[in-house]
Amino acid sequence: MKTRNKITGMLLLLAALALPTIESCNKYPEGPKLSLRSREERVANTWKVENYKINGDDYTSLVSDYEQTFSKNGDYSYSWGSLNGTGNWSFQNDEAEIKVNGTNSQSSETMTILKLEEKEFWYYQMDGNDRHEYHLLQK
Repeated sequence: MKTRNKITGMLLLLAALALPTIESCNKYPEGPKLSLRSREERVANTWKVENYKINGDDYTSLVSDYEQTFSKNGDYSYSWGSLNGTGNWSFQNDEAEIKVNGTNSQSSETMTILKLEEKEFWYYQMDGNDRHEYHLLQK
């Protein structure tokens, strides 16, 4: 019986020690709580717009054919009808943001990540006082 109590005590101790680690996996406000895939693996995809809002107003119909592609090696591209561009991306701010360089003659854009799952990627960008929020799905 003592051995069983020791094993139970050890399991409870291990669970208590692991809890802060699991909680820290919830890096983004909308999730996921835990993922077995790295953040880089999750973002490296081609994404299409599911929902697009500016200051909470829906403008999805204007960008229904907008796509973004992030590769594992840091390449970035987008296409929107006849418009397209390329650049590079990297995580910043403890992986809470993605910085994109070299597109649209802009020096950089910052995407603040809200949700980064294998098949969903949500972020927002600020343009002056306007918040542009994108909800993307894996293509």
